[in-house]
Amino acid sequence: MLDWSIYLIRNRFNALYCGVTNDVERRFLQHCEGKGAKALKGKGPLHLVWYQSGLDKSTALKAECYIKSLHKTQKEALVSAQARLIAKTELTPVKRVKFGLK
Repeated sequence: MLDWSIYLIRNRFNALYCGVTNDVERRFLQHCEGKGAKALKGKGPLHLVWYQSGLDKSTALKAECYIKSLHKTQKEALVSAQARLIAKTELTPVKRVKFGLK
């Protein structure tokens, strides 16, 4: 089933956290309430800056590993690419941003 998503959250220290879920809104709220990953506790405010949905669980987990292996500048490029696309098209946030998996 294609109901899994991968996401990036920015904390107050400008660090990016990558995660996987089958409900981005619920998971982001959990992080904001301190019920999510220890890596984000006490580091708010948090901002959901990028996500891609429509993945199966296996692909989402592989993508998470791949994104976590990227340098911060490469992760920032994902966020920037989505922002530029939104600005060009004047649409609501795009759910899919293509990136290569190894």
